[in-house]
Parts: sequence; C-alpha cells; structure tokens
Amino acid sequence: MSSVQHLPGPAPLAAAAAADDVVWRLPGEARTRTSLLVLPHAGGNAHGYAGWRGLLPADVRLLVGQYPGRGARFSEPLPLGIDDLAAPIAECLPEDTGDLVVLGHSMGSLVAFEVARALTARGRPPRALIASACRAPFLANPSRVEPERLTDDALVAAIKSRGGTDDAVLEEPELREIVLPSIRADFAIDDAYRFTGPLPALGCPVTVVGGAEDPIVPVEALAAWSDLTDRDAAMTVLPGGHFYFQSRLEEFLSVVTGVVDARSA
Repeated sequence: MSSVQHLPGPAPLAAAAAADDVVWRLPGEARTRTSLLVLPHAGGNAHGYAGWRGLLPADVRLLVGQYPGRGARFSEPLPLGIDDLAAPIAECLPEDTGDLVVLGHSMGSLVAFEVARALTARGRPPRALIASACRAPFLANPSRVEPERLTDDALVAAIKSRGGTDDAVLEEPELREIVLPSIRADFAIDDAYRFTGPLPALGCPVTVVGGAEDPIVPVEALAAWSDLTDRDAAMTVLPGGHFYFQSRLEEFLSVVTGVVDARSA
C-alpha cells in the first residue's frame, strides 16, 4: 500500500500558459450564436468533454477549461485554491466571446460560479449559469474526501466510488502516478471552498441539474442555488448518481441546449 501523500506547498508561478491551453476551442460553424464554456469536475481533464461537440448544435461554440497540472498545463504548479482554477480561465476566454453560457459539473460548478463572478466584475457577465451535481457555493461540502489523510489506494477507492474516471487509468501504475496529484489538489480545493460573500451573488439566470440517486449531492443541496441569483432559477433532476449524465448524455445536453436557446433567442 502506498504511503500517505501530502499536497505540495506554494510553488513559484510558472510562465503564463498559452490561452488555447487554458480554454480549448472545439471546432464548429464559423458563425456562432452562443458560446458554451464547460468547467470539468475534480480531477477532470478537458479531453473528457471534447465528445460533447458532436451532440451540440453546430452554431454553438464549445469552450472547455483545462486546469493546471494536466494536459498542456501539466508542468504548472498544482492549484491550491479555487482562484488558481477560475482566474486563468476568465483571463483566457476569447475576446470575441459574446453571448456566453457557463456550465460546470461537480467541483466544476464552483469554478463556473467563480468564473461568472470574475467575468461580471470585468463587465462581461455570462448570459446564464448551469450547475451540475454540486452543492450551492455557500454551503459547506457535505461529502469531504480529505485527500491529505488518504493513501493512494484509499484515494483511488474513493474516486471509483464516485465514478467519472476511467478505472483503467487508476489501475495502471504509471498513469495513476500522473493523475493522482491533480486529483488530490482538486479534492482539497473542493473540500475547503465555501463562498461567504453577500447574496445574491449573480445577476444571471441559474439552472441546476442533478442525479436523483446522487449520494454526494442530495437534491436539497441543489435547490439552494436559487439563492445565488436575482434572476430566474430552475432545477432538473435526472435518474442516476453523481455522474448521471454519462448514461443520459443526450437528455442532459437537451437541458443545456434549452438554456442556450432560451438565452440566445
């Protein structure tokens, strides 16, 4: 069994990542009516969401955020707080992004919330926010992982219990060694994050989606997202667990497309 690993202390900032490494731009039609920015879950990689391109309308530009410590950003210091995830994405969003819907899954919803706040402060507020399988940001995490207390094997078991990560990656020693540091960092951020500012914190509509059988985020934790906005709030619950959309992707993306269509009409 592997020994307990601890998160690294603060490291010097690496050279600024290229904008295209931070925010992926998936090909679509040359003319777009709306951009959809997707923020991955804890331990997630932009690669995992690239397949959504073929299921979205061609005139919706798909943007996917890539976090430090993975992909082309592998050599960057691991993130220590939510700002390390959200700030570079808000900074690197293409300048020609007009009508924008921001979507996050699990921890990615917290990142999406902070990106929406940052863009609003810059005078570029998103048209709508979609939060998937995540507690409202002002709630304490009810399902803390506490990765600093876990051995590699125990952390892998916790990841498998949640789903969303290819088990083959976790069972291959060399690949596991590559992905576990970023997963540890993300879960530590997710454990600690809690928004303590005034409410409502957003001036855009919010749609929240979750799994009816999700043991990580119960339905009542989803409903609290409505307190974050002074605009419309809606909730959809689909069958499934924490990664409900993996078996119901077309149904989930129909909800997403409905938000995109309503906001760009």
